[in-house]
Amino acid sequence: MIKREMYMKRIRPFIGTDLIKVMTGIRRCGKSVMLELIKQELIESGIKPKQFISINFEDMNYAHLQTAQALHEAITKLAAGIEGKVYLFFDEIQEVEGWEKCINSFRVSLDCDIYITGSNAKLLSGELATYLGGRYVEFIIYPFSFAEFLELYGTITPDESIPKCFQKYLISGGMPYLANIRYADAPTKQYLHDLFNSVQLKDIVKRNKIRDVDLLERIIAYVMANVGNTFSATSVAKFLKSERRTVASETIMNYLKYCCDAYLFYQVKREDLQGKQILASNEKYYIADHGIREAVFGGNIRQINLTLENIVYLELIRRGYEVTIGKYGEKEIDFVCHKQEDKLYVQVTYLLASEETIQREFGVYNSIEDNYPKYVVSLDELDMSQNGIKHYNIRDFLLAQEWK
Repeated sequence: MIKREMYMKRIRPFIGTDLIKVMTGIRRCGKSVMLELIKQELIESGIKPKQFISINFEDMNYAHLQTAQALHEAITKLAAGIEGKVYLFFDEIQEVEGWEKCINSFRVSLDCDIYITGSNAKLLSGELATYLGGRYVEFIIYPFSFAEFLELYGTITPDESIPKCFQKYLISGGMPYLANIRYADAPTKQYLHDLFNSVQLKDIVKRNKIRDVDLLERIIAYVMANVGNTFSATSVAKFLKSERRTVASETIMNYLKYCCDAYLFYQVKREDLQGKQILASNEKYYIADHGIREAVFGGNIRQINLTLENIVYLELIRRGYEVTIGKYGEKEIDFVCHKQEDKLYVQVTYLLASEETIQREFGVYNSIEDNYPKYVVSLDELDMSQNGIKHYNIRDFLLAQEWK
């Protein structure tokens, strides 16, 4: 079990406070492990394990607790027998009907510290936000970064070079469980395929009561094929029409939203850098884990440009940046990144193999006159920095503690 210090650093200040700690992210990205890491820290600080109450609502042993009333009664009874503060850990809480009322009641009536996880971005929308009115903090958990992957993969193949490890990461992605099957090719592909089916069925179809599963599958296939490309609901509708399916743009937008709510995809909007406004159409979508794309759709190496872009995008949001695509006249900057007062620009390409490519990737910054850091990231080994624009090899970029 690796420490996942990037997340622990953010969660640690809230341990022991009365704020509800909420961890969300795609199914199997390591949220349950985060709960275990928090328990470890509590034990190290002197808290006794008998003060913990832990429930994973995907475990059939707890099926009888999947209503707010049943859960409330069971926890109140258990808590009565615990001396001192009670620490509640609820995994996949969205399985409990009306859980919001229940959690709020514990917060009010028990001396407790609450940690919950869920696989849906809308976990905190609507009712919970109303009940808790700012009394929670949310942390989005992502699959392994390349640095985390390296830490774990290095225990399996200690003699493998970093470039070789990166090749493996390009295909396998960052789902934590893969270490248990030692990243073997066929089992990895099967596991990721089954995981994708589970996300599609449980977190998209079942949750949103989708009847036309065939349409959903076609839309997901279209997005996977076009990861990192700008497109609109209209272009998806045209594609579906060519497959003899007539669908309204609104339906497509709803289905895409359901996929984003389940953390399968992330939508990235375009920003007009001259007019300083967010553009309303032609967004890009990136997948939560490029390993899933390889297992289900294939093409990570064939479309390596898009795969690298996907990996860099996830690294940026993992580090807490809000990311848009920059549009300046006819030119497009892959990523414009904001974090409080910080701002930086990132351009991603496979190789700077010709003068034309170098001009295109570095030249995109010519019109940007501010002094914020500007980067070009590629697989090239040589440092090709120029005119104050820093070039990074992608592995170095992903492994850097901070970008200079």
